[in-house]
Amino acid sequence: MRDTIKQVGRVAQPYIGEKLLSYLCKMKGGKCASLPKMSLSGLLCTGLGSFAGIGLVAILSDIYKLPLLLPSFGASAVLLYAACHVPMAQPKNVIGGHLISAFMGVLVYQMFGDAWWTIALGVTLAIVAMTVTYTLHPPGGATAFVAVYTGQNFGFIISPVGVGALCLIIIALLVNNLSSERKYPDYWY
Repeated sequence: MRDTIKQVGRVAQPYIGEKLLSYLCKMKGGKCASLPKMSLSGLLCTGLGSFAGIGLVAILSDIYKLPLLLPSFGASAVLLYAACHVPMAQPKNVIGGHLISAFMGVLVYQMFGDAWWTIALGVTLAIVAMTVTYTLHPPGGATAFVAVYTGQNFGFIISPVGVGALCLIIIALLVNNLSSERKYPDYWY
């Protein structure tokens, strides 16, 4: 019944029950492969990078009185210092993702203000824009959220967001390449 069947001069579609079953079967998933074990030098690079990167961003957060910015940069730190080989941790994605998301969040706030739906719109537009520009960086969603929620202006995009993302990248370049097991970045653009 999975294939379309011709019946008396018209094409019959699969039963609703079959479509629902097919849909639900997609959610079954498969077996998850474990992440590879990290060596001691890899762990040290991860720890050093995270401490230095988040420390620097925490100073920026303190200067700008924006503690809500730290969670999005904290999520970036996980990618940059513990999973630096994944596409979403590459400089283009980190910098582009945060800048685009900040822009979308600020734009939505400036146009529509602060409401539950503007937060949703800002994050949604950030996701769509990052996807279209091939700069997907999940923590960018939090950056867009912060921009709308805290009512930011366009200066927010460059500083603290752009400066913060650049600081994280510079620390990632310096620290990740200390280990012979790592190479960062895999690509710039």
